[in-house]
Amino acid sequence: MTEASATARVAIVGGGLAGSLLALRLAALGHGVDVYERRPDPRVSGAEGGRSINLGLSKRGIQALTEAQLIDEVMPTCVTMAGRVIHAPDGSTRYQPYGKDRGEVLHSIDRNELNRLLLDRAERHPQVRLHFDHRLVGVDKTARELEFEHAGARLRVRPDWVVGADGAFSRTRQEMQRGERADYHQEYLEWGYKELTLKPLADGSSAIELEALHVWPRSHGLFVSHPNRDGSHTLTLFLPFEGPDSFATTRDEDDVRALFTKYFPDLLPLLPQLVEEWMAHPVGALVTTRTAPWSREDWMVLVGDACHAVYPFYGQGMNSAFEDCSALMAALARHPGRRADAFADYERSRRPHTDTLAELSKANFVELRQKVQSPWFLARKRLDVSLNRLLPKTWLPLYTMIAHTTMPYGDALARARRQERILVGAGAGALAVAAVGAWLMLGA
Repeated sequence: MTEASATARVAIVGGGLAGSLLALRLAALGHGVDVYERRPDPRVSGAEGGRSINLGLSKRGIQALTEAQLIDEVMPTCVTMAGRVIHAPDGSTRYQPYGKDRGEVLHSIDRNELNRLLLDRAERHPQVRLHFDHRLVGVDKTARELEFEHAGARLRVRPDWVVGADGAFSRTRQEMQRGERADYHQEYLEWGYKELTLKPLADGSSAIELEALHVWPRSHGLFVSHPNRDGSHTLTLFLPFEGPDSFATTRDEDDVRALFTKYFPDLLPLLPQLVEEWMAHPVGALVTTRTAPWSREDWMVLVGDACHAVYPFYGQGMNSAFEDCSALMAALARHPGRRADAFADYERSRRPHTDTLAELSKANFVELRQKVQSPWFLARKRLDVSLNRLLPKTWLPLYTMIAHTTMPYGDALARARRQERILVGAGAGALAVAAVGAWLMLGA
């Protein structure tokens, strides 16, 4: 057992997107930061294949990266997505713009490329030290000490304070809440996911529209495609774990081809390596979590998936994690020298909204699978966009508020519900006027 003094330094457990961004934000204020990541350095070993799920960078993430003075480096790595293309079972397509103009777009980015960029920047900062292959194995909350396993040995460190940014299955959270009056709820989706690749054409162009999110919605399955700068697309198939036409029943080449012939025939000629990729790539699971508290005294605090993992169907996982970093930094600025107050303020102002995001993300799963082709759903979307164009400051569609503003998630949902009541009231009023008019005409 060895000891390493980390006094007056911040320990961030987790070197993923939120951990590396927060390291840079804290280092910019003069804090010494040690980032401990259980996995090898992804810039050397390469990222784990088949499990990434490409990301859609939107306003909240852009704002956080702007605050960190990183946005000019990140944006060239993205592909703009101005809308989504819906692929019907008969092979026809329909384009749905994300907003009323080109300012309301998403940006497709490779999770691993972004993580490498953030780690490179963190490594170059004189206040940041990166420690890979360091697995957190214990926390002594009384002694304020962390214990890591590295290269077969145990290492104890005593940081000034600790940030848990180690994902949905956070060991930091488990250790922080051990023996405490804490709440924790975890829910798995009965569907899993598998990633495939739609390669570019021989001339390097994209086989399908590049600057769009592509969706193949089926009641029994769902494909989502994110574009990459080289003209390829990362395809993510969501499918039930069990039952007919599930991951459990799709085991060999014949099963795979039968599944695609039945549900996604237009994709078959575009995926010459379908069977090979299917067999090589793992099936991932999707989890949503809620927990409280997010901190302990002035010593430990959680960010990102460690305190609120969500399903990926609203495209807000990374964006909300980055927004956590901004919210934590703002709380620390509001309470200088009083970290316990800052941590409590951060949780109090943030947790109700991330709970709302969890519900929105579950609901959007149903929307993507079942509603995006409904005439009523499309008419309602068009009405929202029309009202937004007519009243740009007073009428905002829910998706616009979530993806293209930094309005707190709960406030956005409350506003959307008020707008819905106005529409319902206006519709009822119009029906009443029509009924009175008809009655008067009959009376005449």
